[in-house]
Amino acid sequence: MKEELTRLAPMLRRFAYSLTGSAADADDLLQNTLERLLTRGIPADIEPAKWAFRVCRNIWIDEYRARKIRQHNTYALEDTEEPSMDGEQKIHDQITLDQVDAAMNKLPDDQRSIMALVALQGMSYKEVAETLGIPAGTVMSRLARARVALINYLNPNPASAKPGA
Repeated sequence: MKEELTRLAPMLRRFAYSLTGSAADADDLLQNTLERLLTRGIPADIEPAKWAFRVCRNIWIDEYRARKIRQHNTYALEDTEEPSMDGEQKIHDQITLDQVDAAMNKLPDDQRSIMALVALQGMSYKEVAETLGIPAGTVMSRLARARVALINYLNPNPASAKPGA
């Protein structure tokens, strides 16, 4: 099980970050998730990755959202850029990441977690449904609403901002 959790840890951390919006809170959530998985184990009839994501999400709902820890935090990425990247591209990329992060933080919790599992973790709709214990149709409708909301946050319709409209 230790090897499986070592393999899952980076994916769980990305998921935790997508839920919390903070690197420090994501680390705490990851630690709590791994601790719970190690102390309580993984049921034999459930795929470890699906169980780990479900445990992570449930811990976040129970502890973090209830305590209102989630606040607007700046996007903190480790320095993973190419040394040959020019300054203008670096600034553009950071602005884009900040905009996407801010837009993701505006999504309702249920939509944000599904978007993170599909977009960041690359899970199929069926895998997300099984992981979160919800119907596949619910996954698809929440994901569709999340995508529309992200598009609206990132590209507001200039036609609706006309004076006198």
